[in-house]
Amino acid sequence: MSATTVRRSVRRDQAPPRRGLVGGLGRPLCLAIAIAVLAAIALASLVLGSRHLPMGTAYDALLRYDPTDEAQAVIHSLRVPRTIIGLLAGLALGLAGAVMQGVSRNPLADPGILGVNAGAALAVLTAVHFLGVTTLLGYVWFAFAFAGAGVAVVIVYLISSLGRDGATPVKLALAGTAVTALLASFTTLVQLLDVRTMDAYRAWSVGSLAGRGADVAAEVWPFVAVGAVLALAGGRVLNTLALGDDVARSLGQSVTRARIVCGVAIMILAGAATAAAGPIVFVGLTVPHIARAIVGPDYRWVLPYSAVLAPILLLVADIVGRLAVAPAELQVGIVTALLGAPMFIALVRRKNLASL
Repeated sequence: MSATTVRRSVRRDQAPPRRGLVGGLGRPLCLAIAIAVLAAIALASLVLGSRHLPMGTAYDALLRYDPTDEAQAVIHSLRVPRTIIGLLAGLALGLAGAVMQGVSRNPLADPGILGVNAGAALAVLTAVHFLGVTTLLGYVWFAFAFAGAGVAVVIVYLISSLGRDGATPVKLALAGTAVTALLASFTTLVQLLDVRTMDAYRAWSVGSLAGRGADVAAEVWPFVAVGAVLALAGGRVLNTLALGDDVARSLGQSVTRARIVCGVAIMILAGAATAAAGPIVFVGLTVPHIARAIVGPDYRWVLPYSAVLAPILLLVADIVGRLAVAPAELQVGIVTALLGAPMFIALVRRKNLASL
């Protein structure tokens, strides 16, 4: 079969065959339903917590805010920013995980497992300790621009590429685990050297949506928006890369350029989410698998589904953390780890685990 024939057959539908639960018109319909569910969970996030508030109070706080009303002030000043950060961080982590799995063709790829979050966290802590950085904007830049997420990705990929069989899924997971442990040890060392740095870093490092104000959302959303545009625009590219490097090149795709663009999107999204909410694991791992189960392997649909389903998971985890031990609270990073660990174990135990 000539390259021209291959090009025509693939361009007819730039995606592998459908194997999801829904197809055709069912995909946009289910996506609309998921968006409606996300809106309902966002409203629930405004009224549920250690202090339950009526839904009417939430509507008043959003549409007719009265600063003298204590209940409205709680929603407006505390829960609205918290929910917005959850939406932004969830969207960023979901897209970062989907793009990472697509570009590496590795079902175990995740910003948390492959060391991206750990690299961003170490970069942030280093900035706090040595440069006195205390603002979220500074956190974001150090999380993905200076060393942080980018260097972690390169190190993990280089280590896992050693040997004849290259970067297999299991080798990537093992290399990511090792690099994460190494970076975590350096993080602990820096904390032990400076009590002030440890205090500034401790609450952020668990992974939480609490205590984030509107200024945090205002600073982080441009980064998430840029990363989301890059990621969502890469659906066809990821479908082509899924066919293998040789076929992708025969179709005129620059594999190196595509991976660089996808890598930039991953670093921006994972870095921004980590800077805003701290290192949150397993969201980027589990959500793309759920999306593929629904719509199949077509990344033109996997990406938007991941962008919607990940905030749902993160906000639900945040609500569970508020209610499970009320009036105290479990941080969202702890809840997502409890929910995501069984999924990771199930993926590793699959006998037919292979590249995507």
